[in-house]
Amino acid sequence: MRSRATQANEFIARSGWGQSRSTLLAGDASNRRYDRLTSPTGATVIFMDAPPNRGEDVRPFVRIAEYLLAIGLSAPNILNKDPDAGFLLIEDLGDALFARMMAADPKQESMLYRAATDVLIDLHTAEPLSLPICDAGWLTDMTEPAFEWYSGGSTDQIMQHFRDVFHPLAARLDVAQKVVILRDYHAENLLWLPERGGTAKVGLLDFQDALLGHPAYDVVSILQDARRDVAPEIEAEMIGHYLNNTGADEAEFRAAYALLGVQRNLRIMGIFSRLCLRDGKPHYVDLIPRVWGYIVRNLTHPELAPLAAFIESALPYPTQDHLEHLKSQCATIPTPS
Repeated sequence: MRSRATQANEFIARSGWGQSRSTLLAGDASNRRYDRLTSPTGATVIFMDAPPNRGEDVRPFVRIAEYLLAIGLSAPNILNKDPDAGFLLIEDLGDALFARMMAADPKQESMLYRAATDVLIDLHTAEPLSLPICDAGWLTDMTEPAFEWYSGGSTDQIMQHFRDVFHPLAARLDVAQKVVILRDYHAENLLWLPERGGTAKVGLLDFQDALLGHPAYDVVSILQDARRDVAPEIEAEMIGHYLNNTGADEAEFRAAYALLGVQRNLRIMGIFSRLCLRDGKPHYVDLIPRVWGYIVRNLTHPELAPLAAFIESALPYPTQDHLEHLKSQCATIPTPS
């Protein structure tokens, strides 16, 4: 059987890039690998290697990219594909990541966050793509890693208690109009494309897990970033900008934003713990205090008082001792069945 590397080289050659130079790009928390291919003339494309035998599937990425392009947003164009093998050749949108630009010049934060919010406004007013639904059941189930990995192993009783408290709150969101939610919509997945017009100035990455869900989900995703601090005044400004340009009911939206903020950040905290304990990536633990801070802030919403009481009793505070305890077990415990 041909090796994975041989198959990749054959795909690249069939695509007309056999003479290109390959440079590994920073990957993500998944099994996908990204390389920039540079031709002898200086042209570039991105090669995505998503091994099917490791649970990856490029078909959702292709489908959602084509949808985003069709509604005028800047996903990468798909230049060639071999879905069965898990190979894609896609447009290179450059290196101007929002996170890098903000770190280099914090004065650009407001402008970039407004551009990112404008993308969501356009996305949420477009005819949605048919996708699986992010409903109360999904939101509840996806929060389990926080109890299974961060707290040191949940019991059925604790998880059931969480369901009893959280699910009725989440069920209130099921009646809201559903929009496409990209889920990993944050500053390290957005690229600045100033030569383009309107919301196409924002290049989009890492959207293959998109669902249909509440409009507040991706607003939380961009403004409560696990990897960088977002100034409270910018968060407030962007929420106001979104509300002013969508006509969403403010009280309902803010309640949903707080609940989804708790859900999303609990899940992230659990995933970061799992990346350490199961996958040997301890640096993710260092991000947990910021994520916990978002959870605590969201739980101050009056409608979430029962959930706040439960979280306080069920999950340990991320003290330095607890974080060091997680790191000390990095990739040493068996994967739960």
